[in-house]
Amino acid sequence: MPDIKVTPLGAGQDVGRSCILLSLGGKNIMLDCGMHMGFNDERRFPDFTYIAPEGPLTSYVDCVIISHFHLDHCGALPYFTEVVGYSGPIYMTHPTKAIAPILLEDMRKVAVEKKGESNFFTSQNVKDCMKKVTAVTLHQSVMVDSELEIKAYYAGHVLGAAMFWIRVGSQSVVYTGDYNMTPDRHLGAAWIDKCRPDLLISESTYATTIRDSKRCRERDFLKKVHECIDRGGKVLIPVFALGRAQELCILLETYWERMNLKVPVYFAVGLTEKANNYYKMFITWTNQKIRKTFVQRNMFDFKHIKPFDKAYIDNPGAMVVFATPGMLHAGLSLQIFKKWAPNENNMVIMPGFCVVGTVGHKVLNGAKKIEFENRQVVEVKMSVQYMSFSAHADAKGIMQLIQYCEPKNVMLVHGEAAKMEFLKEKIKKEFSLDCYTPANGETSIINTSLCIPIDVSLRLLKAESMKHNALPPDPKRSRVMHGVLVMKDSSTCLMDVDEACREAGINRHFVRFTSTLRMEDPGPSSKTAEKLLQLIKARLKDWHVQLTDGSISVESVLVKVEGNEDEQKSVYVSWDNQDEELGSYILGLLQTMGQ
Repeated sequence: MPDIKVTPLGAGQDVGRSCILLSLGGKNIMLDCGMHMGFNDERRFPDFTYIAPEGPLTSYVDCVIISHFHLDHCGALPYFTEVVGYSGPIYMTHPTKAIAPILLEDMRKVAVEKKGESNFFTSQNVKDCMKKVTAVTLHQSVMVDSELEIKAYYAGHVLGAAMFWIRVGSQSVVYTGDYNMTPDRHLGAAWIDKCRPDLLISESTYATTIRDSKRCRERDFLKKVHECIDRGGKVLIPVFALGRAQELCILLETYWERMNLKVPVYFAVGLTEKANNYYKMFITWTNQKIRKTFVQRNMFDFKHIKPFDKAYIDNPGAMVVFATPGMLHAGLSLQIFKKWAPNENNMVIMPGFCVVGTVGHKVLNGAKKIEFENRQVVEVKMSVQYMSFSAHADAKGIMQLIQYCEPKNVMLVHGEAAKMEFLKEKIKKEFSLDCYTPANGETSIINTSLCIPIDVSLRLLKAESMKHNALPPDPKRSRVMHGVLVMKDSSTCLMDVDEACREAGINRHFVRFTSTLRMEDPGPSSKTAEKLLQLIKARLKDWHVQLTDGSISVESVLVKVEGNEDEQKSVYVSWDNQDEELGSYILGLLQTMGQ
C-alpha cells in the first residue's frame, strides 16, 4: 500500500511557525513556511536541516504552498528561498502574493533596524523571493508537474486565505491552513467540495472552544469600550494590520455613527492604509454584503476612524486606538501599552490568540508586572479584557469541515497538545476516523488504499443500466457489475464476456449448473409445471418467462418437472455461469415452495 508521510517542522502540537512536510506518491511538498513570534533566536525559523544537512534544497522539495499572509505561515519564506536556497515553484493566492511582502518587510524592519538582529533576510531577499511565487485563483486546477496537481479553496480567516487540495495519482490530501467556518462582517465562510481526501490536515487553534454567538461578543465588546471612554479612559486594541482590524473597525464605525459619539478613534497608519487599499482591490474575496454595497459606499472608507500619530500617546482624555501588532510583542501597540498600562482607567482588549512568550500572552494570564529586555518594569493596572474575535474555526467548525469533505484520515496541527488530544478523541468517536497529532520533527505515516482507475466498455454499461432500470427502485441496493478485466498494453478495461473473448481471440466456454429438488404435488407433471410458471412469473414480473415442451425458461435458466401422477416430483433447475444470480434466486424460490 502506498503511504502518505507527514512531518511538521513547525505547528506540530504548537501554534506558530507553521511548516509541514508532506510526502505522497513520491513527491515532497512543503505546506507553509512560517516563523515563531515567541522566539528571537534560531528557534524562530523551522529547522530546515531536517530536509538536508546543508546546501540548496530545490532537489528535495517539489513545491511550496503558502496558505495565507500571516507571518506564522509565510515569515520564513525569504529565509528559506534566499538564505537556505530554494528555487522551485511556490504557490499562493493573488491577495497573499500582494500583501505578504509588505508584512515581511515590516517585520524585517522591526527585527533588524530596531532590535539590531543579525541572521535575518534583507529587503532585497523579500523582493527576490516574491519573484519566484506563482499566484493561483480559487478552484483553478494547477499542474505543478505531470503528476502533481493542486487546487485552492476559499478559507475565510483573512483576505486571500486558502485551503489547498493536493493530488498525486489516486492519493489526495487537503491542507486547511487557517480557516473560519462562520462568515463575519467582511469575509465569507470557508467552503470546500466533498472531495473525500485520504488525509485532511486541519488547524486546531481552538480545538476545545465552542464560541458563543457572534452578536453577543460584539455587544459585549462595544459595551466595554463605551464604559471605558465614559470614565475618560483610553482603550488600546492590539490587532494585526489585516483581518480582525477591518472587522472591528467596521463594528466601531457603525456604532459611533449610531450613537453619535465624538470620542476620537485612531488607527496606527502605515500598514493599515495599504491594507485597506488591498481590501478595495480584492473586493471579490470579501463577503456578499460588502460586495453589494461597494458601489454606493466602500465599507473601508472610514468616517470616524482617523490615522494615529505617536504624539497622541500622551494626549489627555478618552480615545480608542487600534495598533499593530496583535500580540504586543513589538512595535507601536507595545509602546502604547507601556505608557497606558499603569493607569487603572485604561483598558486593553485582546481580540485574538496570543502565542506563549509574547507580552499579550503574559498579560492575559494575569501578570501584574512585566519586565522588558532593558530591565524596564511596567506595572499593569489597566483593565485587561480578552474577547475572541479570532478568525479561526472552533471545535464545531472543525467537525463541520470533516463532515463536509469526508476524509479517510484526519491530522491536527497548529494547536496545543492537550486541546488536540480532546478533539482527537471526539473525532474518533463521532466519525470513526483515525486521527494523528504529530509533534515537531515526528513523522506520521498514513496507510492509504490503492485505487486503480479502469475503463468500462459502453456495451457493459448499457447492459447493466438496462438490468438496473428494470428492477423496482431501491436506493440501498448496490449496483454490481459483472465483467472480465482485460489488461492490454498499459490500459485496463472491464468488458462483457463476448467482447473479452473477441479481444483475446478465444472461443467462449460455458459452465452449466444443475440442481434437483423433490416436490410433493399430486397430478400430472405438466400441471406442476404450470403452477411453477405462475409462481415464477409473479416474482419476476419484468423478465421474459416462457413454457415450451414442458420446460420453463428465463434467460439461460431452465426448470423441468419430471415424475408420474403420484405425489413425488423431481424438479431440475439448471443455469449458465453468467446467470448465477438469477439461477440461485429461482432455485431458492422453488425450495421454499417445496417445503
